[in-house]
Amino acid sequence: MFFKKVLSLSLILIATSFISTGKAYSTMDALNKISYPIQKIEKSESEWRKELSEQQYEVMFEEDTERAFTGEYWDNKQEGVYVCAACGLPAYSSQTKFKSGTGWPSFWEPIDERHVGTRDDSRFFMKRTEVHCARCGAHQGHVFDDGPAPTGLRYCLNSAALKFIPAEDVLKIGGDDHE
Repeated sequence: MFFKKVLSLSLILIATSFISTGKAYSTMDALNKISYPIQKIEKSESEWRKELSEQQYEVMFEEDTERAFTGEYWDNKQEGVYVCAACGLPAYSSQTKFKSGTGWPSFWEPIDERHVGTRDDSRFFMKRTEVHCARCGAHQGHVFDDGPAPTGLRYCLNSAALKFIPAEDVLKIGGDDHE
Protein backbone atom coordinates (compact mmCIF):
# COMPACT_ATOMS: atom_id res chain seq x y z
CA MET A 1 0.00 0.00 0.00
CA PHE A 2 2.81 2.42 0.89
CA PHE A 3 4.50 1.68 -2.43
CA LYS A 4 1.29 2.45 -4.36
CA LYS A 5 0.86 5.80 -2.60
CA VAL A 6 4.45 6.85 -3.23
CA LEU A 7 4.28 5.68 -6.85
CA SER A 8 1.03 7.61 -7.35
CA LEU A 9 2.62 10.74 -5.85
CA SER A 10 5.62 10.29 -8.14
CA LEU A 11 3.38 9.96 -11.17
CA ILE A 12 1.40 13.06 -10.20
CA LEU A 13 4.67 14.99 -10.11
CA ILE A 14 5.62 13.62 -13.53
CA ALA A 15 2.21 14.52 -14.95
CA THR A 16 2.47 18.00 -13.45
CA SER A 17 5.78 18.49 -15.22
CA PHE A 18 4.03 17.95 -18.57
CA ILE A 19 1.48 20.64 -17.74
CA SER A 20 3.90 23.15 -16.24
CA THR A 21 5.43 25.96 -18.24
CA GLY A 22 9.13 25.30 -18.54
CA LYS A 23 9.55 24.01 -14.98
CA ALA A 24 9.91 20.35 -15.95
CA TYR A 25 13.48 19.97 -14.79
CA SER A 26 12.75 21.29 -11.28
CA THR A 27 9.76 18.94 -11.08
CA MET A 28 12.02 16.06 -12.08
CA ASP A 29 14.46 17.17 -9.37
CA ALA A 30 11.63 17.03 -6.84
CA LEU A 31 10.68 13.56 -8.06
CA ASN A 32 14.25 12.37 -7.58
CA LYS A 33 14.13 13.41 -3.91
CA ILE A 34 11.25 11.03 -3.18
CA SER A 35 12.71 7.95 -1.54
CA TYR A 36 10.98 4.60 -1.38
CA PRO A 37 12.16 1.02 -1.53
CA ILE A 38 12.06 -0.72 -4.88
CA GLN A 39 10.94 -4.24 -4.14
CA LYS A 40 12.76 -6.65 -6.42
CA ILE A 41 10.65 -8.87 -8.67
CA GLU A 42 11.99 -12.32 -9.41
CA LYS A 43 10.24 -14.67 -11.80
CA SER A 44 11.20 -17.87 -13.53
CA GLU A 45 12.07 -18.01 -17.20
CA SER A 46 8.72 -19.65 -17.95
CA GLU A 47 6.81 -16.93 -16.06
CA TRP A 48 8.56 -14.15 -18.02
CA ARG A 49 8.03 -16.01 -21.31
CA LYS A 50 4.28 -16.21 -20.62
CA GLU A 51 4.07 -12.46 -19.98
CA LEU A 52 6.32 -11.13 -22.74
CA SER A 53 6.54 -11.43 -26.50
CA GLU A 54 9.40 -13.49 -27.88
CA GLN A 55 11.29 -10.35 -28.91
CA GLN A 56 10.76 -8.71 -25.50
CA TYR A 57 12.05 -11.80 -23.71
CA GLU A 58 15.11 -12.04 -25.96
CA VAL A 59 15.95 -8.34 -25.50
CA MET A 60 15.27 -8.13 -21.77
CA PHE A 61 16.47 -11.49 -20.49
CA GLU A 62 18.90 -12.72 -23.15
CA GLU A 63 20.36 -9.23 -23.73
CA ASP A 64 19.59 -9.21 -27.44
CA THR A 65 19.41 -5.92 -29.36
CA GLU A 66 16.68 -4.96 -31.80
CA ARG A 67 17.82 -3.64 -35.17
CA ALA A 68 18.25 0.13 -35.46
CA PHE A 69 15.26 2.10 -36.77
CA THR A 70 12.88 -0.86 -36.28
CA GLY A 71 11.66 -0.36 -32.71
CA GLU A 72 8.29 1.14 -31.92
CA TYR A 73 9.61 4.16 -30.00
CA TRP A 74 12.83 5.26 -31.74
CA ASP A 75 10.99 8.18 -33.40
CA ASN A 76 8.12 8.65 -30.92
CA LYS A 77 7.58 12.35 -30.25
CA GLN A 78 4.57 12.12 -27.92
CA GLU A 79 4.81 13.39 -24.35
CA GLY A 80 4.65 10.73 -21.69
CA VAL A 81 6.57 8.23 -19.62
CA TYR A 82 8.45 5.10 -20.68
CA VAL A 83 8.14 2.25 -18.18
CA CYS A 84 9.90 -1.11 -18.02
CA ALA A 85 7.97 -3.45 -20.33
CA ALA A 86 8.48 -6.35 -17.92
CA CYS A 87 7.47 -4.86 -14.54
CA GLY A 88 6.06 -1.37 -15.22
CA LEU A 89 8.62 0.62 -13.21
CA PRO A 90 8.67 4.22 -14.55
CA ALA A 91 12.09 4.67 -16.11
CA TYR A 92 12.33 7.57 -18.60
CA SER A 93 10.42 10.73 -19.48
CA SER A 94 9.79 12.04 -22.98
CA GLN A 95 11.16 15.33 -21.66
CA THR A 96 14.66 13.83 -21.58
CA LYS A 97 14.33 11.99 -24.91
CA PHE A 98 16.38 13.31 -27.81
CA LYS A 99 17.12 12.46 -31.42
CA SER A 100 20.49 10.73 -31.34
CA GLY A 101 20.52 9.55 -34.95
CA THR A 102 21.25 5.98 -33.81
CA GLY A 103 17.83 4.46 -34.54
CA TRP A 104 17.08 3.63 -30.90
CA PRO A 105 15.17 5.69 -28.32
CA SER A 106 17.74 7.83 -26.51
CA PHE A 107 17.44 9.76 -23.25
CA TRP A 108 19.90 11.95 -21.39
CA GLU A 109 18.60 10.95 -17.95
CA PRO A 110 16.29 8.39 -16.28
CA ILE A 111 13.31 9.58 -14.24
CA ASP A 112 15.14 8.41 -11.12
CA GLU A 113 18.65 6.97 -11.07
CA ARG A 114 17.44 4.41 -8.53
CA HIS A 115 15.09 2.96 -11.18
CA VAL A 116 17.95 1.75 -13.37
CA GLY A 117 21.01 -0.30 -12.64
CA THR A 118 24.23 -0.54 -14.61
CA ARG A 119 27.02 -3.06 -15.06
CA ASP A 120 30.08 -3.39 -17.25
CA ASP A 121 29.50 -5.14 -20.55
CA SER A 122 32.61 -6.20 -22.46
CA ARG A 123 30.99 -8.56 -24.93
CA PHE A 124 31.88 -8.24 -28.61
CA PHE A 125 35.31 -6.81 -27.73
CA MET A 126 33.81 -3.47 -26.67
CA LYS A 127 33.71 -1.87 -23.26
CA ARG A 128 30.20 -0.57 -22.63
CA THR A 129 27.89 0.04 -19.70
CA GLU A 130 24.70 -2.01 -19.76
CA VAL A 131 21.48 -0.53 -18.34
CA HIS A 132 18.82 -2.68 -16.70
CA CYS A 133 15.65 -2.23 -14.64
CA ALA A 134 16.41 -1.91 -10.93
CA ARG A 135 13.26 -3.83 -9.99
CA CYS A 136 13.19 -6.87 -12.29
CA GLY A 137 16.69 -6.84 -13.80
CA ALA A 138 15.46 -6.64 -17.40
CA HIS A 139 18.12 -5.47 -19.88
CA GLN A 140 17.10 -2.14 -21.45
CA GLY A 141 20.15 -1.09 -23.44
CA HIS A 142 23.40 0.78 -22.81
CA VAL A 143 24.50 4.18 -21.54
CA PHE A 144 27.25 6.13 -23.30
CA ASP A 145 29.04 9.38 -22.46
CA ASP A 146 28.30 11.11 -25.78
CA GLY A 147 24.90 12.62 -24.96
CA PRO A 148 23.71 16.22 -24.75
CA ALA A 149 23.75 18.63 -21.81
CA PRO A 150 22.98 18.71 -18.97
CA THR A 151 24.29 15.17 -18.26
CA GLY A 152 26.41 14.34 -21.30
CA LEU A 153 24.88 10.85 -21.19
CA ARG A 154 22.99 8.87 -23.82
CA TYR A 155 20.79 6.07 -22.55
CA CYS A 156 20.41 4.11 -25.81
CA LEU A 157 17.52 1.71 -25.29
CA ASN A 158 15.59 -1.05 -27.01
CA SER A 159 11.93 -0.21 -27.69
CA ALA A 160 11.08 -3.83 -26.86
CA ALA A 161 12.25 -3.21 -23.27
CA LEU A 162 9.92 -0.24 -22.84
CA LYS A 163 6.22 0.51 -22.73
CA PHE A 164 5.11 4.07 -23.49
CA ILE A 165 2.40 5.71 -21.37
CA PRO A 166 1.03 8.92 -22.97
CA ALA A 167 1.01 11.98 -20.68
CA GLU A 168 -2.78 11.97 -20.43
CA ASP A 169 -2.67 8.38 -19.10
CA VAL A 170 0.28 8.73 -16.70
CA LEU A 171 -1.91 8.98 -13.60
CA LYS A 172 -3.49 5.61 -14.45
CA ILE A 173 -0.27 3.58 -14.04
CA GLY A 174 -0.13 3.58 -10.24
CA GLY A 175 -2.97 1.08 -9.77
CA ASP A 176 -2.95 -2.48 -8.52
CA ASP A 177 -0.32 -3.70 -10.97
CA HIS A 178 3.17 -4.57 -9.80
CA GLU A 179 3.06 -4.25 -6.03
